[in-house]
Amino acid sequence: MLDYIHLGKKIYNTDNPREARRMAVFVVRCLLNNSRMQRLHQFFSQNDLYGKIADECPFVYEQPTRAFFYNKSTFDERARLVEKHMEFLVTHLQEDVVLSLYAGKPYVLWESQDEMGHLRFELFYHPGQRKEGLLSIVLRLDEHDLYQMMFWIAPNKAGEWALWIGAMQGPNMDNAKEVVKKVTKRCHAYRTKNFILHATQEAAKALGLKQIYAVTNYGYYANNHIRRDRKLKTSFSDFWKESGGRPCADQRFYELPMTEYRKTMEEIPTRKRSNYRKRYALLDEVDAAIAASIQSLLK
Repeated sequence: MLDYIHLGKKIYNTDNPREARRMAVFVVRCLLNNSRMQRLHQFFSQNDLYGKIADECPFVYEQPTRAFFYNKSTFDERARLVEKHMEFLVTHLQEDVVLSLYAGKPYVLWESQDEMGHLRFELFYHPGQRKEGLLSIVLRLDEHDLYQMMFWIAPNKAGEWALWIGAMQGPNMDNAKEVVKKVTKRCHAYRTKNFILHATQEAAKALGLKQIYAVTNYGYYANNHIRRDRKLKTSFSDFWKESGGRPCADQRFYELPMTEYRKTMEEIPTRKRSNYRKRYALLDEVDAAIAASIQSLLK
């Protein structure tokens, strides 16, 4: 049997009154959904690897109890989402890679070093991202996070494994606009938010996933009528649409293309073609690096 109080103390810092209150709410919600929580515990008790994941990252027990991932998700949907994500990783990634990811170790997927600094994409997990996902692709410059794409992996309605984007987060630093402008110039006028989506698409393909879905403005877990003060810095829906996405029957999600559309040279004004060639060369380099990096993580 799962001891909810003991588990809550692993998740929350009870010295903090707010965290202590959250722990109390967590225990009550677990008791109200005891049958599903025990099934979740059975899932993480099925072998040593799953047990180590839950021990390293006890938040997998908290996530189903809170209104995370997407708007109007149910307790059972969240629990199943956690189970399926972990099932995919355990089935496809090396054991030490899975454990390292949930111990906070980033895996570099592509990197470039110049006078501006160390620019790179990383596959990473941080507990602070758990509201929107179970892993992320992060675009980092030196020690700064420029963009993060938080996601989870689970089957779609057709039973195909898919990557589900819970949120995209931009930079949070004093000189963010200046830094993003410099990185955009370094990437040959390629916007950083397009760059992080491109990397996410390539990572999904390298993992053998068949579809990409993304949470819309309506589908965002905190974007509802009760909290009108919660404003999104970026309109997810607008960005998914301009990136070639199309709305799903479920208005909480967009389906995104697996591959970013590239203009042909004939479609590009002559004065811009040199810049586009350099950009496409960079993207080809990124694509090859991500494919090779993820291949090294697979079983």
